[in-house]
Amino acid sequence: MDYCVITDKLLEKFRAIVGEKNCLTDEENLREYSHDETEDLSFIPEVVIKPASTEEVSKILKICNKHRIAVTPSGARTGLSGGALPVRGGVNLSLSRMNRIIEIDEKNLQATVEPGVINQVFHETCKEKGLFYPPDPSSWGSSFLGGNLALNAGGPKAVKYGVTNAYVLNLEVVLADGEVIWTGANVLKNSTGYNLTQLMVGSEGTLGIITKAVFRLIPYPKSNMLMLVPFGSAQKACEAVSAIFQAGITPSGMEFMERDAIDWTLKYVQDVQLPVGPAVQAHLLIEVDGNHENELVEDCQRIAEIVEGFEAGEVLFADNPSDKEALWKLRRRVGEAVKANSIYKEEDTVVPRAHLATLLKGVKETGAKYGFQSVCYGHAGDGNLHVNIVKGDMSEKAWREELPEGIREIFELVKELGGTLSGEHGIGLVQKGYMDIVFSERELALQKAIKQVFDPKGILNPGKIFND
Repeated sequence: MDYCVITDKLLEKFRAIVGEKNCLTDEENLREYSHDETEDLSFIPEVVIKPASTEEVSKILKICNKHRIAVTPSGARTGLSGGALPVRGGVNLSLSRMNRIIEIDEKNLQATVEPGVINQVFHETCKEKGLFYPPDPSSWGSSFLGGNLALNAGGPKAVKYGVTNAYVLNLEVVLADGEVIWTGANVLKNSTGYNLTQLMVGSEGTLGIITKAVFRLIPYPKSNMLMLVPFGSAQKACEAVSAIFQAGITPSGMEFMERDAIDWTLKYVQDVQLPVGPAVQAHLLIEVDGNHENELVEDCQRIAEIVEGFEAGEVLFADNPSDKEALWKLRRRVGEAVKANSIYKEEDTVVPRAHLATLLKGVKETGAKYGFQSVCYGHAGDGNLHVNIVKGDMSEKAWREELPEGIREIFELVKELGGTLSGEHGIGLVQKGYMDIVFSERELALQKAIKQVFDPKGILNPGKIFND
């Protein structure tokens, strides 16, 4: 599809909407907004526009739709699937100025926010009022709620509390032609018509631009306990996960890190110390939370008994806030550590958790077949394994031509195990070539038809999710 080149006349119209300082065309800013955290990919937009209101977004989209200008929405650009990459040039629509927590309704346990609010800021603001917003991706200290909505982000707490879509009641959305709609109602139950709210969550900015969100909140749990469990085998660590749930325990966090992930992160994060014996090949980081501390103690004791049956080593209990913070910091920085160590590709696989050990085994076997190293970690409690494929000594030819076949084999195994391509990172640019593994031609056609209804000119985040 051909898109219009942005003329000086159109730039003047954009500047009239947002002001000259919020309409950026200098090389430094264009390069800054040409990438997110996806590998080393970069695509230069023609202009970066920073609106401050729904009205401004609407005016911008009316112009872009009329002239068929590609629009790529972006937030903090912490994504790992290429969702914020302006692959067709055009407008990079940065929502960073729309960063207000408009209201926290304590009586109804709801909050209304703009998409540029940082996840951790929102979490902590709610916590001050005794309220809890659980979704907390690893990038929570920088990622925006708008991006979390676009990708249906999860994080460690998803195993007990669910991912982003479990907390969305209503969305204000600007459609491709500039019209503004609300997708639902600010109520806990709603069976009125099609669920446009849930359709928008996870649509990666391809159907509309979210400009406000109404989230439901829950009371903040009074206590939590955290334990780090070492294993002599990564397979045994994965097998232990299902056994813990079968025992009737639902942790609030259940994170898996294999040995390379731990070692690389300890080198990368200088202020966290963790002795790791030579026999340790993996860790499970397990958190339980609730309002009754004696029940949490019982859960931890039961977990410790269960993991003994899977050849676990001595369990480390983090019994003060600083130790807990250090362990969570270690887990949240794994992705950065891997990226700092080598060129890599990250695949966001997810399977039923009882099949996690089988998936890990298959990943390693595929790596041996194609000659790549993988560093695996992720949200073990919900079967979400992040497979980081490290370039290392692979030749450029093998990296470009042979590795995609290895990735395809991994995704085919994921499908065989009842899983799918992405648990929380989205499809974006880098996974779209594998969509045929999990969807039939008819299923893909239905999804493309939805896109056509919402965005008939194809201006919203073009080049994402589906092959052109």
